[in-house]
Amino acid sequence: MTVNGHSSFTDVDRKAVNTIRVLGADTVRKANSGHPGAPIGCAPMAHVLFTKYLKANPTNSHWLNRDRFILSNGHGSALQYVMLHLLGYKMSIDDLKSFRQMGSNTPGHPEVHLTDGVEVTTGPLGQGISMGVGLAAAERHLAATFNKPDFPVVDNNVFVMIGDGCFQEGVACEAASLAGHLKLGNLIVLYDANNIQIDGEIDLTFTEDVNARHESYGWHTQTVEDGDSDLDGIAKAIEAAIAVKDKPSLITIRTTIGYGSQNQGTEKVHGVPLEPKDIAEMKKKFGFDPEKHFHVEEDVYELYAAVRAKGVQAEKEWNALYSKFAEAYPAEAAEFERRLIKKELPKDFEKLLPVYDPSGPQVATRVASLDCLNALTPVFPELFGGSADLTGSNSTGYKGKTEFQPDGNKYGNYAGRYVRFGVREHGMAAFSNGVAAYGGIIPFNATYLNFITYAAGAIRLSALSRHQVLYITTHDSIAVGEDGRTHQASENIPWLRALPNLYLFRPADGNETAGSYAQALKFREGPSVFAFSKQNLPRLSGTSADKVAFGAYILSDVPKPDVVLVATGSEVSLIVETAKLLASEGIQARVVSAPCLELFAKQSLDYQRSVLGEGIPVVSAEAAGTFGWQKWAHVSHGVDWFGASSPYELIFKKFGLVPDVHAQRVKKAIEFYKIRPVPALIYDAQELLGKVVFDD
Repeated sequence: MTVNGHSSFTDVDRKAVNTIRVLGADTVRKANSGHPGAPIGCAPMAHVLFTKYLKANPTNSHWLNRDRFILSNGHGSALQYVMLHLLGYKMSIDDLKSFRQMGSNTPGHPEVHLTDGVEVTTGPLGQGISMGVGLAAAERHLAATFNKPDFPVVDNNVFVMIGDGCFQEGVACEAASLAGHLKLGNLIVLYDANNIQIDGEIDLTFTEDVNARHESYGWHTQTVEDGDSDLDGIAKAIEAAIAVKDKPSLITIRTTIGYGSQNQGTEKVHGVPLEPKDIAEMKKKFGFDPEKHFHVEEDVYELYAAVRAKGVQAEKEWNALYSKFAEAYPAEAAEFERRLIKKELPKDFEKLLPVYDPSGPQVATRVASLDCLNALTPVFPELFGGSADLTGSNSTGYKGKTEFQPDGNKYGNYAGRYVRFGVREHGMAAFSNGVAAYGGIIPFNATYLNFITYAAGAIRLSALSRHQVLYITTHDSIAVGEDGRTHQASENIPWLRALPNLYLFRPADGNETAGSYAQALKFREGPSVFAFSKQNLPRLSGTSADKVAFGAYILSDVPKPDVVLVATGSEVSLIVETAKLLASEGIQARVVSAPCLELFAKQSLDYQRSVLGEGIPVVSAEAAGTFGWQKWAHVSHGVDWFGASSPYELIFKKFGLVPDVHAQRVKKAIEFYKIRPVPALIYDAQELLGKVVFDD
């Protein structure tokens, strides 16, 4: 957006600011729930930003070249909803009256997919600003990929509004450090410095110089001393920030929380609705009728209608520019449309994935993962990501990669696709959510499975927000070996499986690794986590990339099985050998590989029974905690402890995950059920009890 200076603000602008304040107060009061202080205090900066500088078209909230706005302090959601209403998004006065109610599009914290005009789901503090870094990086990468001289088809800024709490979360520190390194001059953060948190004044816990910290990260910083009424000062600061192209910008704006309330400037207006009498007095102070609720005067609506008209015109101008771009560069335009408009995957990409012959040498699934990346990245220009300082260990350094770095950096440029995240797992995951939210890119990131717990908050938002993020994790079990318990993630697989709308893939060999990539890339509505082995694994006879789509399948069978053995990942080879031992004693075992239980859960009950059987004991094996296996197995053999430090072969023996010990446990299970009925496993309660729809 070209900024030619700002005009003086009028009385109508000031009336609009106060309208935002009282609408926010009315919205929270009607719900009898919420946070009124921040919406009231942030009204001036919101008005200036949205009316003067934020380029968007409220009549088409998905216009590709719009500026992005993120309310990182998502508890102040009433502010965003009020602004969306005034600007003419799909947000009515009745929607404001339904704030925080069942079925409304005005939930307690902003959620993408629920509310027109909301870019990302915020609420957990620190996540919004961190996703903002990802959005800004995505814009820089796509601009470097598609823009041509005189055709800046990707050209927008990312604006973030943030409070004290976000700056105190470690994820924001990680992301801000990365943003400074990447010189993301298209990222502009407006800091609501109101000196108040729920517990009271922030100097109880937070006395650092926020600007100085960000300057040390490589940010451009400014301060507006009077954020309550100095609209010109706010405007000048935003203009100055937009003009800085080689650094992200932080504008500290000192405000009074709950400005105009009888308890302004205190924690009493943070998370509790204002009393009706207080709201009435506030309205009187601002020149409004205290008897009118959810009222907007016509001249305020007219002011925002003019802003909306500018947004419509901006999109028309971009459409004309894009048409000329498509005429001049048809190949680039076709790729742009595939990725950002049609959102299509490259055709027949599965055919490019590697196939592994069972007669070949053993290979770790992390190495097979690199084979898949090497096959996919040449035809998947939208694959964009890297590792948390573990490129070699995670096997993500695919052939021919170019580093994503600031233009002019000796290591790479913005057109590069390989991101060096450094040791920043939480920031890496939140960054990836922002990249996914921008569109046209499928982000991946990587770390050890144990350290994905650092990113747990962002992974949950990946699933909740339906962001297609590929989480590559390696060193997936006690087979980490000598590094010991601190690095052995026995509990992470169960908790990842507990997250809704997330696929966890734990492939047994190279073929299942290829199938896992195929299914993860096809899953456009949520994240996938790959759990890959550090150690080499046998190439198994009968594994199938195609059958990964079923989640679990019969690897080898017998006419009348006495037992069903099911496993994932490295333990599939364990149950293959266990079945051989049992067969030598006349015990017949069906062997089932289950690379993705979430996909298996989506299959019909008939298919699930055809794989795991009925009236037959099912015994599972996995080098992880057994929690959750009760749905799929009668007896579960796993690691309900923290591992040990030694060569991994000895650790597997210690925990009994070796064929001879596992065979003895299987025989005990068979004996147990010889004199007892084998209970039916209700694999899919939805099919039995009726489907409960959990949608937005």
